[in-house]
Amino acid sequence: MSEFRLTKLGEQIREEISKMISSGTIKDPRVSNFLSINRVDVSADLAYAKVYVSSFMDSHKTKQGVSGLENAAGFIRTTLAKKLHVHKFPQLSFIYDESIKEGFDMVKKLDSMDISPEEEQDEEN
Repeated sequence: MSEFRLTKLGEQIREEISKMISSGTIKDPRVSNFLSINRVDVSADLAYAKVYVSSFMDSHKTKQGVSGLENAAGFIRTTLAKKLHVHKFPQLSFIYDESIKEGFDMVKKLDSMDISPEEEQDEEN
């Protein structure tokens, strides 16, 4: 399968799982509405798909949410296979991703830096 089609399938899977999380279709209590699906990497043979999950919540709660998604992987896979009509639907594995939290922390650090307007002008000259 071409790289473009794999990327497109990954985006469709990401979108559908995000909808399932936000609508409450996944009944596991560990799966919070605050979980975010960052990206989905689909293997070239469509055997596997890695789903990267992150959140603004603390890492312990996010990891619990990833465990809940991992337990519901079979349900998610069958639901998505019916919607997306793919001949061979990949097996899903959910991976905890800290990128949103790291980005949020970096923005907080940058905001906390005190640079007065005079110092800013001195640096530009």
